Amino acid sequence: MQLNHYLNFQGEAETAFNFYKSVFGGEFAMLSRYGDMPPSEDITLSDVDKNLILHVSLPINEFTVLMASDTSEQFCAPNAVFIKGSNHYISINLDKHEQAEAQRLFDALSVNGQIEMPLEKTFWGALYGAFTDQFGVKWMINCQLIEI
Repeated sequence: MQLNHYLNFQGEAETAFNFYKSVFGGEFAMLSRYGDMPPSEDITLSDVDKNLILHVSLPINEFTVLMASDTSEQFCAPNAVFIKGSNHYISINLDKHEQAEAQRLFDALSVNGQIEMPLEKTFWGALYGAFTDQFGVKWMINCQLIEI
């Protein structure tokens, strides 16, 4: 299991992460845009939205990965408000053999909290869920099922 910080931005994720890359060095382990998502009848994206960052990850060292995305009203929890400076999650990343642990952590940490996205299989090949716990801390659980 690995704990990482996950940041949210409003259209500044790419600029911010190019800056972080210049400071920490290294290369992005992943960079995907909203336009890379599979087509869906429920989602309509403008050309600007398609270019926003869906996910970017920058390994800092062998134990830490800084990750982020640009927020989008279509993918935020109802009543979620972006406030610059409080725009982060704690991301727990697990391997495919830790699916039961991913479920246990999601169920335990989200008690009396607000679920943003239930823990379920995703198009990027993971078991993923997000929530705010009863103390207002935002969490993501990502159990990677396939190699990316």
